[in-house]
Amino acid sequence: MTSFPRDFVWGAATAAHQVEGNNINSDLWVLEHCKPTLFEEPSLDACDHYHRFSDDIRLLASVGLNCYRFSVEWARIEPEEGHFSISELDHYRRVLACCHENKITPMVTFYHFSSPRWFAARGGWEKRDAGDLFVRYCERSAKHLGDLISLASTFNEPNLPQLLRWVSNVEIPFTTVMRMSRQATKALGGNKFGCFFLGDADRLQHHMIAAHHRALAALKSGPGAYPVGVNVSLQDEQAVGPASKRDQKCAQVYDPWIAAGGHSDFLGIQVYTRCRVNKKGDMGPEHGVEVTQMGYEFWPDALEVCLRYAADRVKVPIYITESGIATDNDARRVEYIQRSLEGALRAIASGIDVRGYIHWSLLDNFEWIFGYRPKFGLVAVDRTTQQRTIKPSAHYLGEIARHNRMPHPASVG
Repeated sequence: MTSFPRDFVWGAATAAHQVEGNNINSDLWVLEHCKPTLFEEPSLDACDHYHRFSDDIRLLASVGLNCYRFSVEWARIEPEEGHFSISELDHYRRVLACCHENKITPMVTFYHFSSPRWFAARGGWEKRDAGDLFVRYCERSAKHLGDLISLASTFNEPNLPQLLRWVSNVEIPFTTVMRMSRQATKALGGNKFGCFFLGDADRLQHHMIAAHHRALAALKSGPGAYPVGVNVSLQDEQAVGPASKRDQKCAQVYDPWIAAGGHSDFLGIQVYTRCRVNKKGDMGPEHGVEVTQMGYEFWPDALEVCLRYAADRVKVPIYITESGIATDNDARRVEYIQRSLEGALRAIASGIDVRGYIHWSLLDNFEWIFGYRPKFGLVAVDRTTQQRTIKPSAHYLGEIARHNRMPHPASVG
């Protein structure tokens, strides 16, 4: 089998804070400018996608892709609690309209890690009423944008705080974390600065799962008719040795949110690598293996494994909402795409309902605490001039999308 299902979605993704630039009402903007900070550098202008979105969407269409997954920024839409910006909602209407003008299917994520300053200042997702505020934002946004949305997700990788609990091979500078949190609390007022990345994982999960189900209903209450799901981070978890904690990890990190996706219209999965787990927890990559700029092991086989894991647990359609690699060597990106998609085809051939593949990312962008060093993009960005340069991997993926099938092996390379 070399062909993908009819009407398969082929796309690339971005997140507002990572590409738009000058997201000054965001909690992450505050943390980027703390001293000390975990961030290697501040986001600043990012890729200036806020002003250049039309060119970027046309570029995506020009290489042969037919879907753009992007996030709308809560901190722009509701910059102060209870005050919604019509001009910012109109901005995202223009982004959506641009997608349709270029025959691109827009997939909208309503929360991609960043929150309004005021939301963080009042405690963020740890507060009992946080879900009420998120649902209100979703309902107001959907009322303004829903008729132009084709697919939507409530949250991007809401299980990340649980996943970070298991990262035992990376030393976390807790002193810096605490100083950042105190500084942000002092700057914004309130009792505790509540950032998604820094919150209590169990409390966040409880509040966010409840908020997901309510937000799903809120999004559907507005104009338009579109599927709504949630995008979950997965890894190929491999047990090493006796008494491995792999199953315990999967039950804690993945299964609650996969179940939430199973009660939605679709489940989005986001897969990059494998993780070896022994009786103590995560082990990190083996010595001498190829790793990416993020420190992940080069492991495109993870996608097929994770598709099967998810499909064993839910009976809704699955979208691959992120898959990619951080590297300066674009030939490795081409191989990663090729091998990942070959695995996806095997999963589809076995009967798994996979509806699309969305590459992370469209642009080389701001990669959170790592700054601009990791290069995930199909398109390079010169941040001095903001000039875009299409990489060979974009053309490779675009050709697959145009023909909806894998190329002949002789044409790969």
